[in-house]
Amino acid sequence: MSTARYWESYAPGEGRRRPRAEARTDARTLTLNGTWRFRLCPTAEGTGAGFLAEDFDDSGWDEIRVPSHWVLQDVTPLAGGEPRSLRGTAEGPLYTNTAFPIPIDPPRVPTENPTGDYRLVFDAPADWGASILRLRGADSCAKVWLNGVEIGWSTGSRLPVEYDAPVRPGRNVLCVRVHRWSAGTYLEDQDMWWLPGIFRDVDVIERPAAAIEDHFVHADYDHTTGIGTLRVDAEVTDGSPARVQVPELGIDVPAGETVTAAVTPWSADRPRLYRGTLATAEETIELAIGFRRVEIADGVLLANGAPLRFHGVNRHEHDPATGRTQDRATMIRDIEIMKRANIDAVRTSHYPPHPDFLSLCDEYGLWVVEECDLETHGFIYAGWENNPPDDPAWFGALQDRIERMVEPDKNHPSVVIWSMANESWTGAGFDLLEQWIRERDPSRPVLYERDPSYRNSDFYSCMYPELDALEAIGRREEPRPDNVTDAEDARRRTLPFLLVEYAHAMGNGPGSLQDYQHILESSDRFCGGFVWEWIDHGFDARTADGTPFTLHGGAVDFRPTGGRFCLDGLVFADRTPSPGLTQLAKAYEPVRIAIGDAITVSNRRHATDTADLQWRWELLVDGRQIAEGGLEVPAVPAGGTVEVALPGAMPELPGDGEPHLSVEARLAYNTAWAVAGHVVSWGQHQLRSGGSRVQTAPAGTGSGAGNTVAPEAARTTGARGEGDIRAHGTPSGIVLGPATFEGETGRLVRLGDLELEGPWLDVHRAPTENDRGQGGRNDLSAAWSAVGIDRMLHRTLDVQADGDRVRVNGRVAAATHPHALEYQLDWSLHAGLLWLDAQVDFAGPWDSTPLKGLEIVIPRLGLLFRLPGGYGRAAWFGRGPGDSYADSFAGTRVGRWQAAIDDLQVHYPVPQENGNHVHTRELTVSGPGVPDLRAVGDPLFDFTTRRWTSKDLQQARFPHELRDSGHVWLNLDYGQLGLGSASVGPALPERYRVARTATSFRMGLGVDSA
Repeated sequence: MSTARYWESYAPGEGRRRPRAEARTDARTLTLNGTWRFRLCPTAEGTGAGFLAEDFDDSGWDEIRVPSHWVLQDVTPLAGGEPRSLRGTAEGPLYTNTAFPIPIDPPRVPTENPTGDYRLVFDAPADWGASILRLRGADSCAKVWLNGVEIGWSTGSRLPVEYDAPVRPGRNVLCVRVHRWSAGTYLEDQDMWWLPGIFRDVDVIERPAAAIEDHFVHADYDHTTGIGTLRVDAEVTDGSPARVQVPELGIDVPAGETVTAAVTPWSADRPRLYRGTLATAEETIELAIGFRRVEIADGVLLANGAPLRFHGVNRHEHDPATGRTQDRATMIRDIEIMKRANIDAVRTSHYPPHPDFLSLCDEYGLWVVEECDLETHGFIYAGWENNPPDDPAWFGALQDRIERMVEPDKNHPSVVIWSMANESWTGAGFDLLEQWIRERDPSRPVLYERDPSYRNSDFYSCMYPELDALEAIGRREEPRPDNVTDAEDARRRTLPFLLVEYAHAMGNGPGSLQDYQHILESSDRFCGGFVWEWIDHGFDARTADGTPFTLHGGAVDFRPTGGRFCLDGLVFADRTPSPGLTQLAKAYEPVRIAIGDAITVSNRRHATDTADLQWRWELLVDGRQIAEGGLEVPAVPAGGTVEVALPGAMPELPGDGEPHLSVEARLAYNTAWAVAGHVVSWGQHQLRSGGSRVQTAPAGTGSGAGNTVAPEAARTTGARGEGDIRAHGTPSGIVLGPATFEGETGRLVRLGDLELEGPWLDVHRAPTENDRGQGGRNDLSAAWSAVGIDRMLHRTLDVQADGDRVRVNGRVAAATHPHALEYQLDWSLHAGLLWLDAQVDFAGPWDSTPLKGLEIVIPRLGLLFRLPGGYGRAAWFGRGPGDSYADSFAGTRVGRWQAAIDDLQVHYPVPQENGNHVHTRELTVSGPGVPDLRAVGDPLFDFTTRRWTSKDLQQARFPHELRDSGHVWLNLDYGQLGLGSASVGPALPERYRVARTATSFRMGLGVDSA
């Protein structure tokens, strides 16, 4: 049957059945998942023809679990030896972003083509009849034999394929040969790991004479009448009749007949399914019917007559142990975390998911943009020459992939848009794909993002725009793309806009989520967006000494590589939520709560009111609760807004202190994805400015933004008595009350009973992934390294004991370069605290260095202290409980928080800056055997505290390389650079940068005895 060198054929396969709808059937099914025999071979010839023999002795082969990827199992490597893990080697998982891991020579692939031969012996019942063999996923090309007879082969790794299978009663031998590289590789250059093997389910389905070959559920909804229209088309093998029953609606009609009924429509926030059956005399399949209508009217995407705006994420299938092999429990866990984070949509980047995931989206409620297993990004290295969408030789394979996406998944109400491909440039092939989809399923819009003419798309779309550019798109005033006709440009401007990728969540970030969401809600042209991406694609791995770590592409001995770009998720590889997910949950809140003279509640849900929510309020003064209670809020319809009075039970505010009123919307009852009491949305408002920090403090020079904290902070006892408040010299240094300063450097070395050292004026942070930009673009860290931000040298100009204060003047600069910071630190005592007034100015060429013209963007501006290692806890009044940055704090609340210092670290798989807290009013660090150290802002400061320095954090490649320095390092900062999403995306907006201008700030320090 097979074409010679079939793995290099333009054809998508041979011997396969037509694709058909996925269905839960009562037909007998044999799962072939389990333990198979396996042998890894160096070339496409595999082990030869011998393994097809029914009596072949495979006892010496490896055992392998199916479904799985062989590169994630312990198998015998090509060089022989004992079975072992291939992770981290060129034979194991390989990661590229855009580059093909093979030469661009389509449709040919290298002779060195790792190939896995699989064998399984299974038994069928004595009365077993005609059947189908189904492989739901085999990467990248699989050829199949049953009982020594070839039944077919196929490409299309993440697409199901079925074969007529002459299964016989009793013993059967199934052989599958899977090639790592094939012609299909050229159509599968998605940004992800290359993971060969049979990685989805394998089963055999019995087919009676009256089997249901295919079925198509057409479930329309008219929002003007509330009437649903149902027609279920069925194709039966022997042409016998089939019948549709939906008991809840009283429907019992022949297949193909149209029937109407009053129904509740399906939407992501109200995923109403009507359960039914489609049956012949010999087979019954289950129906999960969701009535809904998706359309575009006047440039606006509508679902059931209402504008539809996605609050979405891009989701790859990934597990740190099993790769793209996922069980149902993992899929449910993903959906539960998404729903709790107010995510209501998924783009299946960049291939159809396991069918169970779509069924769960139907059930739990997620809008789905389903994308085909098609990306040819690597042809960019060839200038797009021979790009398959523009080469007729490939058109059959392209259409095969589209059909194997649409046909299996056409009955899912959650799927509302078909996406033809990702990042595959342009070509006439897309004309054919679009035409086929529209003829087969006119009920769903079609998306393709990359063609600048958008002639095959119902949406205008792009990736990672700047905020200003996104605003222009909302006004339909975006620049005209190059090389498009007047007619194409005019049509494009009428289209709704879908932001398919934005806010690259690589490492610490993304920032500006609130900014993006504000813009995406500003125009009906916007139908939302999808953050890139859901999960870090890291693998569980161990060092030679057994230390666990997360493997990324840069840790694999293979080139080309996409390096660490596989670590760009809102959840870590083990599905622990990152701080970025907390911020996204706030940006995506379905109910907006604004507090002022009254409480305004805006319902941003698509279809449901707020009757499922209960409301609570809490009054804090100086971060401490003084009152709480329930709040009566009438049910707010979708898209509606109500205003309610402030709580009548709220007590009169005390005369001083900083009051905050918080209002929460919580689930009133359990749902499939969260328990009653889960906080869906919240709002917080400062009711008035806080009082002066100290009533008669010396005039400060602080210029930080925000409000002062409660006077209570100023009443904190500092050291044990202020002693002589006149600054004077002693043999041990300069003494000012409880404070001792080193005479030469002016650094504080003692405060009461606490021995410490500092401050150093600090402008360095360990670069985040977003600080590194992309491909030299927006690479702040490269400039920092070039100009020595991480190796600044300190020089004290003079130290003065001047009456009731100590003044230190100094300069901070890097070797080789003329730019510097000049500072003046004035220390004084007041109300039990040692106060520091800092003035910093910038000298030299910061805007453009003489060599290379580099702009030096400041990572941070603040003070660094070295404390004893005994400190173990932090308690603060400010934003928490998680970390926060200038462009990423809306998901944190003002209150009083505490945590172990070790728990304040976010262990990103690639160490980088983390753990910052903005808008801090006061901070206390404590530990056994050391006095409490307090810091008070005037008005606010940022803080981080950790057991290693920022330089240590920068130099570590993995978290396990970080070592306790024996000290605690405390940063008290005027401010720190925002996060942004420049790892793939625009530069950090200017408003989230630290200004390079003369800057003053003020804070107080005090200690309590241990």
